[in-house]
Formats: sequence, C-alpha cells, structure tokens
Amino acid sequence: MFMEDTKTNPRKLEELESVIARAIKKVRGEKENDLCKYIPVATGGYMHHFTLRKMKYKSPEELGSLIERFIIDSDRPLVVPPKPRLTRGARKKRDQLNFTKLQLERLLNMARLSGDKEMISILSPKKSLAQCKRELIHSIRHQVVDHELWNAYVESVNVQQAMVAAGVESMSKGT
Repeated sequence: MFMEDTKTNPRKLEELESVIARAIKKVRGEKENDLCKYIPVATGGYMHHFTLRKMKYKSPEELGSLIERFIIDSDRPLVVPPKPRLTRGARKKRDQLNFTKLQLERLLNMARLSGDKEMISILSPKKSLAQCKRELIHSIRHQVVDHELWNAYVESVNVQQAMVAAGVESMSKGT
C-alpha cells in the first residue's frame, strides 16, 4: 500500500497539526512529545517520541487516528505505563563467570602448583607499576626472590611503554 508523504501534501500536515494542537491542549502539555505517553504501542509501553515524529511525516492518517482514539475521544486520557525493562544489574552477560576472591586465589594456587604460566598471568591481580616497584623493593630488602613479582614488574613496564608509544603514534598522526 502506497503511503503519501506529508511533505508532498501540506493539507494533511495542517489537519494533523490541528489534531495534535487539540490533543496537547487536552492533556495540558507543552509540546508534541507530551502526547507520546498517552499512546500505547503493540510492543508494550507508550510510543517513543522518534516514532511519533516518523509517523507524523510517513503515516499522518494513522497517527491522527491514534491521537483521536486515545486522547481526543477519551473522556480522561490515561497515561500508559512505561515498557517494563530489566534493572541495570540484570542486563549483564549471562555467560560470564563470577568468582569470589577466595575462589580466584584457589584457582591461582592450582595454576602455580601445575606451573601453568598463562593461567597464572590471567588470574594474577594486575598491579600498577608503582605498586610493583614498592613490593619488589620490599622483597629485595628482605632478601626474598619472587619471580612472579618480577614478571609482574616487567609486564607493568611493558604495558606503560606500549601506552606511551601509542600516545606518541597518535600524536604524530594528528599533525
């Protein structure tokens, strides 16, 4: 079915504008977007303001009939409750495993016992360069050799150097 665009037919736009003006007045609103919360949609909740704007130009007859049905013809227009959404915490990825600190320490200990360097590096808490330096100096003063601490220090230095190099590259590309 061919829908005529309101930009090619200004009369339809004027009719729709008068319907919108009456509806805004009835709900004691200030702008078109105030009408959205009175128009329900099939997916649940009320109409999004982008949808209202799109319908205004793409299918003005349908929008006009919705506004008349739910606002103008209604004795008391009802505010449609918003679409139910998940809370912020519930939107997290389902396949991601969450370990407690104790469980991570146990996994790290198992990786150390098996000698799995990759798992040790993945499970080891990431330390800042300053923290690695302090702990390394502390271990040297106490005459303790900790290879993992040294590896963490080397990794921190490499990460910092990579970040500096990336910053220099991006600065040179910008000029």
